[in-house]
Amino acid sequence: MSTTPRIIQTNDDFFSCYHELQAGDIVTCRLRLKFGEEHILLDLLERGVQLIPSATCQLASRSKCFQARLLTLLMIPHTEVIYDIHGLLKTVTLYGQHSIDKVVLKHDRKNAGLGIHLFRDIEDVYTQAANNILPYPFVLQPFIGNSRDLRVIIIDDFVEAYERRNPHNFRNNLHCGGKPLPVELSNTQLQLCKTAMKRGGYPYAHLDLMITEKDETYLAEINLRGGMRGAVIDSKAYRLKITEQEGKLLAQLINS
Repeated sequence: MSTTPRIIQTNDDFFSCYHELQAGDIVTCRLRLKFGEEHILLDLLERGVQLIPSATCQLASRSKCFQARLLTLLMIPHTEVIYDIHGLLKTVTLYGQHSIDKVVLKHDRKNAGLGIHLFRDIEDVYTQAANNILPYPFVLQPFIGNSRDLRVIIIDDFVEAYERRNPHNFRNNLHCGGKPLPVELSNTQLQLCKTAMKRGGYPYAHLDLMITEKDETYLAEINLRGGMRGAVIDSKAYRLKITEQEGKLLAQLINS
């Protein structure tokens, strides 16, 4: 192990010295990995290289399926990750046992509401998947009608939340026509966010919460970064807070 850790702060520097990194070295940037390059994160962990943000949250931010596997206890009951036709058939039975009709399918690596589809029932999903129309893997969830959608931004002790509302589309994303409305989080909702961040190793996050008609709150998605439309904080202040938080974490690693 190096006496003085090497600190890598850019992707260019990382890829130029990737094979030279040793246990104790620190990478303090989100890695721009191509599809299929995620194994690099595992290699870094095995070699004892430390990452800010963590390898877990970097991977979870790229994959809705990994998010669902990692944080399923915070999501809508009976959220399932489907990897193949056999898993889908099991979920057909599960949803039948619980009388679940409409379902939402989320493609693994699409954002801004572009990879979310509503089906009348899971048999429609099965038909398309069996005919190779739907690519694996994907996430399946029971459809919750008349739910509210909250976007939460958390960076250290900074918290901002706003509702995204679209009466003409079940996709409330602002990209899909939703309108923002500032809201105050309850203590329970804030704790859910912090629990998700701790479990996923997120030093900061954009979280989407679903609020049901029964006033139950579930995690919908979590990401390291997200769109800033609808937020009160401006991009410059946002980037500054991110830099400050990463600086704190770096200092903690160096001094530990």
